[in-house]
Amino acid sequence: MSFREETVQKFVAEVFEHSKARIRAFEGCRHMELLRHKTSPNVLFTLSIWDDETALEAYRASALFAETWAKTKALFAEKAEAWTVEVID
Repeated sequence: MSFREETVQKFVAEVFEHSKARIRAFEGCRHMELLRHKTSPNVLFTLSIWDDETALEAYRASALFAETWAKTKALFAEKAEAWTVEVID
């Protein structure tokens, strides 16, 4: 997620801090963390691990996601990207 420079701290303090415990406690969420790009401090990533695609889709359809996403996307400098990946080794 690429944030406008002036909104990074707002995202961390007001959006992520407010929602992280609820996301981590969401049924099917095994792990979730916030990462920052080392050379572009306005680029942040969430890394989450879910039981399966059904659990992830249930989260994406939840009121928690809708509320969090609405607050988050208002702070973006660019359109966000999301990837679903799998461990191969």
